[in-house]
Amino acid sequence: MPYPKKLLNPDETVALDLHPHWWFFAKPAASLAASIIAALAIRFVLEEGDTRKYLLYAALAAILLTAIWTFKRYLKWVTTNFVITSDRIIFRHGVVGKMGIEIPLERVNNVNFSQTAFERVLGAGDLLIESGGEDGQQRFSDVRKPQHVQNLVHAQVEAKSRHRSGLAAAAGAAASAPAHFDVASQLEKLEGLYQRGSLSAEEFEAQKQKLLGS
Repeated sequence: MPYPKKLLNPDETVALDLHPHWWFFAKPAASLAASIIAALAIRFVLEEGDTRKYLLYAALAAILLTAIWTFKRYLKWVTTNFVITSDRIIFRHGVVGKMGIEIPLERVNNVNFSQTAFERVLGAGDLLIESGGEDGQQRFSDVRKPQHVQNLVHAQVEAKSRHRSGLAAAAGAAASAPAHFDVASQLEKLEGLYQRGSLSAEEFEAQKQKLLGS
């Protein structure tokens, strides 16, 4: 299921919303397949008798247990989200009770990824995010296309930095302008910031109203 939109901040947008890589299912799925194969082999290869009956019961019990394991892993997979937004990085998991990690983009210092040769073939890997928060480093496993995610995090951090610089420039221009400033010139500067994406439509309109009201 996708990350709930009701948990986003005002004007916050989602750039990426991932569940873990399908390799997350490897162990329970392989165990379930092995149990089924073992049960079929016992059923059709061994001769009838007590040994066959007891072995078949054991194989059926193994199928049941591994099926439960696989289903629990699916519930964990579908309720785990790795999300990159315009404001933060979010890791959220939990079927009933929820646990999560949030890293504001302005606190992200570095993003690294690691892949074994086998993981490169699968398109999976680990992501290590270094931040200025209390935890310092956070490792996220079974991330799909970790190099692409790394690039996206850097792009979002840069966009967030440009956005904050644009707001600071607009606020500084409005605060430091003399009483007889040229309103048309200041509006032109604001429009330039808006067209370059440094200001949202709402922020542009708010700064415009401040200038017109001065």
